[in-house]
Amino acid sequence: MQEWKTLAQLGAPILIAQLAQMANGVIDTMMAGHASARDLAAVGIGTGLWIPVLLFFIGTLSSMQPLISGHRGAENFSRIMPLTWQGIYLALIGSLITALPLTHVRPILEILQLDIQTTNIAQGYLNALVLGVPAVLLLNALRGLTDGLGHTRIIMAFSLLSTLLNLPLNYIFIFGKLGIPAMGGVGCGWATTLSNWIALLALLAYLNRSKAYQGFHLISDWAKPNWQDIKHILHLGLPIGLTMFVEVSMFCMIALFLSPLGPTVIAGHQIVLNAVSLFFMVPLSLGMALTLRVSFLLGAKENVKARLLSRSAIFLALGIACINAPFLFFGRKFIAQLYTDDVAVQTIAVQLLTLGAIFQIVDVIQVTMINLLRGYKDTKLPMFFMLFSFWGVCLPLGYVLTFKDWLHAPLGAAGFWTALIVGLSCAACLLTLRMFRFTAKN
Repeated sequence: MQEWKTLAQLGAPILIAQLAQMANGVIDTMMAGHASARDLAAVGIGTGLWIPVLLFFIGTLSSMQPLISGHRGAENFSRIMPLTWQGIYLALIGSLITALPLTHVRPILEILQLDIQTTNIAQGYLNALVLGVPAVLLLNALRGLTDGLGHTRIIMAFSLLSTLLNLPLNYIFIFGKLGIPAMGGVGCGWATTLSNWIALLALLAYLNRSKAYQGFHLISDWAKPNWQDIKHILHLGLPIGLTMFVEVSMFCMIALFLSPLGPTVIAGHQIVLNAVSLFFMVPLSLGMALTLRVSFLLGAKENVKARLLSRSAIFLALGIACINAPFLFFGRKFIAQLYTDDVAVQTIAVQLLTLGAIFQIVDVIQVTMINLLRGYKDTKLPMFFMLFSFWGVCLPLGYVLTFKDWLHAPLGAAGFWTALIVGLSCAACLLTLRMFRFTAKN
């Protein structure tokens, strides 16, 4: 119970930060949906293309949190700032790599046979978002420092700042206010970019002036690029980044596969994906807190306590699942109405939210287990588990259930959500077995 209390203290600010970051996507989706179904579909497709690439680098940088937390547990403080600077260098490199593909996605959109208006909105949305990628990645590099030192409230505060800015900026750019022409879905990209840059600059100012960070000062503790430290971050972080890419790209591929079914189906799918992702922030925050706590305990040589915490976390995961699933199921009509006034889109969303409620149960378990394993710096085998479950099971099965009559009459969008349940169940089982077998050796 004492460890659970510590998890709550670490996890509550993480949850608020994650909800704030997630709220940006929800705000974009809701406001684009009230502009038009075409704007909603374009933003959904654009998001489906940029989020996997971005999360690959965010996942890679997330390895800094357990590494710095481990150094803190071992009281090896001299290693913290050199490691932080290597993360900053990786964030800058990632920004350059991300920019090129995202500004040239029009051929992909044309292959999907989207109408020209939807294509133009999606490309314009991505062109605006690319300018904010450096801010997003630098924020996540600095998060390795703040969260790794146990100061999870800092990113919470600046994530809230970004969200509070995003709402009025979206209103201004989407609908055309204060003399700015109405941009529709493209305006979502400009609003997100501006809010992220302001949050980054505010965080840098805070770190420079805060007394709590006088011993970890970015300027006075500058470190030049160090290949060994970068290699250490990549060794742990690349499997995490690839795992996140595999998982998120699967959801994005589903949106692309559904595009021939029309913007109404895409919009309904996007609503459900947003709603499920919002509820997912609770177990994700628990998992991130577990990563920090387990890595700290291992750094402090408290292996027995880390093992007991890891095994008891399954009860926390199941408790969260038993709360989230009923909310999604019984509130599905209300949730659909929050996102759009289009009755056809609402009907599809209500149908898919029924499956989303079931999906939530196994998703909670898998994210808890994989974050526990990251605390133990076990990232390679879980990556292969996710690759098998998502790309080996979910996508092929989803395609068959959605478009073919081999197993059943074509289910439409519901086919992919049924396959998601099957794929996540495989991942949850494999990761849980790995966690119990792995912790038994430590």
